[in-house]
Amino acid sequence: MPTKKKKHPKYKSKDSQLIVRINKQERDDFVQLCEALDTSAAREVRRFIRDYMKENEDA
Repeated sequence: MPTKKKKHPKYKSKDSQLIVRINKQERDDFVQLCEALDTSAAREVRRFIRDYMKENEDA
């Protein structure tokens, strides 16, 4: 019987989506750049959101 992997306590469950409509060429260029930098578009968008919230937490 396979064992369940325990998630690192730092990481929270990703249980929601944010739909963002952008230009197809910008999206394709962004995804391509992320792949070249060995990351994912989703990871970078999540990082942007966390950083943005941290920078503006006193607003």
